[in-house]
Amino acid sequence: MLYPIKVIDIELKYPVTTIAGLENFMGLQGLVRLHGTPIGYINMPVDEGKVSGRAIVDKIVEKYGNVIIRCLLSNWLASPNKSATPRLEDLFNIQPGETEMKLPLVTVVVCTRDRTTDLALCLDSLCKIDYPTLDLLVVDNAPSDNSTELLIKNNFPHIRYVLEPRPGLDWARNSGITAAYGEIIAYTDDDVIVDAGWVKLLATLFLENDEVMAVTGLVVPFELETEAQVLFELYGGFGRGFEQKFHRYSNQNIPWGTLGTGQFGTGANMAYRSTIFDKIGYFDPALDVGTVTNGGGDLEMFFRVLKEGYTLVYEPGAIVRHRHRKEYDRLKTQLTNNSKGLLSYCVRSAKAYPDQRFSFLRLWIWWVQKWNIKRLLVGFLHPTSFPRELVYAELKGCFSGLSLYKKSRKNAIEIAKNYPGSMEVTGEVIKSTLTENPVKADRKEGIGICKIDLAGQLKPPGAIKEYSKVRYYFTWNNFPVGTLDISNNYEGMSTSRFVEMIVHSMEFKLLQTAFDVDERFIKTTISSLLLKRYLQKEDNEYGIQRLSNEVSVSVVVATYDRPDDLHKCLDQLTKQKTERAVEIIVVDNNAESGLTKPVVDNYPGVILVNETRKGLSYARNKGIYISKGKIILSTDDDVIVPTDWVENLVAPFKSADVMVVTGNVLPLELSTRSQQLFEQYGGLGRGFKEIKVTGEWFQLYKRGAVPTWKLGACANAAFRASIFSHPEIGMINEKLGAGTPTGCSEDTYVFYKVLKAGYSLVYEPKACVWHNHRKTMKSLHQQLYNYSKGHVAYHLETCIVDKDFRGFTRIFIEIPLNLFKRLIKSFAGRDRFPSSVILREIAGTMAGPWALFRSSRRVKRLGKSPAYTGTAE
Repeated sequence: MLYPIKVIDIELKYPVTTIAGLENFMGLQGLVRLHGTPIGYINMPVDEGKVSGRAIVDKIVEKYGNVIIRCLLSNWLASPNKSATPRLEDLFNIQPGETEMKLPLVTVVVCTRDRTTDLALCLDSLCKIDYPTLDLLVVDNAPSDNSTELLIKNNFPHIRYVLEPRPGLDWARNSGITAAYGEIIAYTDDDVIVDAGWVKLLATLFLENDEVMAVTGLVVPFELETEAQVLFELYGGFGRGFEQKFHRYSNQNIPWGTLGTGQFGTGANMAYRSTIFDKIGYFDPALDVGTVTNGGGDLEMFFRVLKEGYTLVYEPGAIVRHRHRKEYDRLKTQLTNNSKGLLSYCVRSAKAYPDQRFSFLRLWIWWVQKWNIKRLLVGFLHPTSFPRELVYAELKGCFSGLSLYKKSRKNAIEIAKNYPGSMEVTGEVIKSTLTENPVKADRKEGIGICKIDLAGQLKPPGAIKEYSKVRYYFTWNNFPVGTLDISNNYEGMSTSRFVEMIVHSMEFKLLQTAFDVDERFIKTTISSLLLKRYLQKEDNEYGIQRLSNEVSVSVVVATYDRPDDLHKCLDQLTKQKTERAVEIIVVDNNAESGLTKPVVDNYPGVILVNETRKGLSYARNKGIYISKGKIILSTDDDVIVPTDWVENLVAPFKSADVMVVTGNVLPLELSTRSQQLFEQYGGLGRGFKEIKVTGEWFQLYKRGAVPTWKLGACANAAFRASIFSHPEIGMINEKLGAGTPTGCSEDTYVFYKVLKAGYSLVYEPKACVWHNHRKTMKSLHQQLYNYSKGHVAYHLETCIVDKDFRGFTRIFIEIPLNLFKRLIKSFAGRDRFPSSVILREIAGTMAGPWALFRSSRRVKRLGKSPAYTGTAE
């Protein structure tokens, strides 16, 4: 899991610059905004404590280029001062228009209980809201002391304070309704930081759309600095996307898939016309935080608004920032409570609206089966980025929530009795007088026709009120542009919504006609325009990018009685062209022979250590344990490295998410048949194209094993030293590797662990080495036998240790089928490998389980290497 992540806003009114000062962060999440309007997120790895402006712009243009152009076109189209001959460059200088209508009084209600630290931050942000007529109200819900009252009195005297003694969030929300002065009532939570333009976006939407009775907004994370916060965002968070959505069901029969009303928003960011509560009733005090249901009050109100035939809108421009729970245990409790609240809302609503009971039952079945049990089963098959115990927690709430509403309702009735003047709790709603499509004298049959010249000033499309459907014909300076059919149930439409529909309908056509952009080059023109606009001059070129020379390196070479090969290897390692500190460590895995020390003595500064326990993994772990470098490089004694090897191999570590880098391994010679066959078999190289794989790539393989064996080998690899002390990664697995009964795959397992933990691996082909392949057929047979054993042992280890059962598919289906097909082809003379080679692979495959068993017993007998102490840190 990659964290902490720096959360920032990237406002595209200004050129994008390099973001520095990120040394303590693994990544950057930027909320891209244009004149305040949110476009979407970009996620970037941190390179040496910064993210370059060029990389940010490239990502934005690649991901959101068309979205930005649509926003710019919408601003331009709604502008009253459009030029007759506009230029694309002029679009950037046009800001969104503001309504000329008088803005209504808005009451902002913050419900709180005993969280003065969070509340102070929330109120401080409320005081910075850009809005002329604002009524701020804090409802203190059943407090244990008077600290909240004192906070308001001493620090925020202009904010009204209301005490609500009845415990429960919905009691507090209802007190907010009765105490509110505003035509619009906006709710937020005490653990939220609101955007300065939050209220104005909400109020404008209500003002321009008479039919709208409820609005929800975008909730983004305030910070992502702990595992729990990152997991919550991975789960879905509170955000509901970046597209404005109008929701209304004219026949008042809501489909089951829509009954999960959390998809419309959350109580941390919602607003209502005050008159709606007289029509459909107040919040149900038997729901939400402070009751045994622990949630669902906001979901139930969203449902009731829609069920009663009114319009609810999701407006992403109305932004608040939520401070997610930092502690894992609190996140676990939150997910359980979310399910309890959802099911309690479903029970309550099914009781109040019997015609929807079957739909709610279907929703519950889907929630249990598809959302929870399916994810749980996937978690049993292989590790996922979302822990199984969190799915368990949510599933637990799915069943306990079924019985909670009845109990909570009784509690609410008792509370109402104990507090004279409390509203009656009936579980029923005040039915609205709204009827479906009431007939009015000014309504007309058929399809309305309206002609609009887009070069002029656009006004709200009034004709739409007379017809249930209107066809608009658009021109630009009397030149035909296109048509648009709009169905809106005899209701009006704001200019902004109308403009958005026009732009979505004919985006490229507008660019062609109004801006004279050739259709063949629209995308190229847009990309060039955006790059030119947002790049600072110093960021226009990438330049040469290398890892800082302050980052030290240790090179670990494990050897076993190959003095001639070792001499050639060290000769090149000591000639590396680099300015950084490079420590070379040779680990002698058979010091008794006396063959290694004389070679190392020829290279002053090279460190020689001994490892008496035989096995490549033991030897490498010894070198890792004593190393001092922040990056640890691994190579073999039968490898020749170019003089630029170190710099090429460490360069990708500029990105903080990269934990492993592998390089290309090329044959030093191909003079014998065995060497040629080994290269045809696949060799150790992985091609000449750079590859970057991430934790997301690890999750892509739903059924088959993750092909980490295709990512390189420890004969040419580099590791960020900190991974060896990571609780989910640790040292190299000493059950695997050359010199053990399993024979190989220790490197593959390290790659697996790194990707499973959510980090990234880069294959960098420029960092090549030359390997001395086995020269005899006998040694090739033994090598492929060991590869086959180790490959099976690796998959079994992931099954046994990591509970990742995708490896069974590889062991019992893919490998046997592949070997069987090759053997048949070999007997028929149609395979490049002789049958003797394939038979040795088959033997190795069958020996894999026994080899792992023997290796496991061997490690128990010899003992594990000590844990890496993080000396590089």
